[in-house]
This record gives sequence, structure tokens and C-alpha cells, in this order.
Amino acid sequence: MTVKHVNPRGFAITEPATRRARNLVHADPAEVALQDALDAVGDPVRRSILRELSAEPDFTRACGTFDLPVSKATASHHFTVLRAAGLLEQVDKGSRRFNRLRRAEFDARFPGLLALVLSEGTAG
Repeated sequence: MTVKHVNPRGFAITEPATRRARNLVHADPAEVALQDALDAVGDPVRRSILRELSAEPDFTRACGTFDLPVSKATASHHFTVLRAAGLLEQVDKGSRRFNRLRRAEFDARFPGLLALVLSEGTAG
């Protein structure tokens, strides 16, 4: 079952109705403002999450498996920002939350931006 509501910007959002998954709000990348996308990829911790996810198959990497230099609460915030910018899709499987990089959807909205972010660590 899903629940549909309107976010503060007026966009309709559909989210799962289970208790734990109620916190999972996924923005449609087509409705993300450029500034929100830039803010999301502007943080080095979030860029490292994106780079690590780009090398993994969809929904095989749980949030708790990232070695991040921040607290668990701060890491959770970073994943929330990435979801709100349309960069991540997450699903709950048991007690773990798995991630998918929404590369195609984000590239359709902001061509080249994600490629630039992902190449940051590989450039000479």
C-alpha cells in the first residue's frame, strides 16, 4: 500500500505505507531544481557515497556498509539529501536499507553533472 501526499514545494510524492518505510520519500529527478542538485553533490561525503554506489549493482549496498567519517545520524542525513535530490532510491529489506544510484533518471534531468561528480576521484 502507498500513501500519496504533497511536499512543501507542491509536488505529489508517493511513498510506502509501512512504518519504517514512511521516512522514504523519493523525489522525481525531473522536478528537482538545479540548486538542490548542486547542493546535494557539493558535499564531499555525499560525493563519496555516489562514487561508491556507482560501482555497485542496484540495491546491493546497505547504508551501514559505507565507511563514512561522520556519525550514524549525519550519514542518515546525507542519504536523505541524496534521495531528496533524486540521486538515490532506497528500499528496506529486513532491518537494512539498500541503495540504488538513479543515474539514468538524474542524467535525463542534468546531463553530464553526475558524470563530472563521479569522475572527480579518477582525474589525474
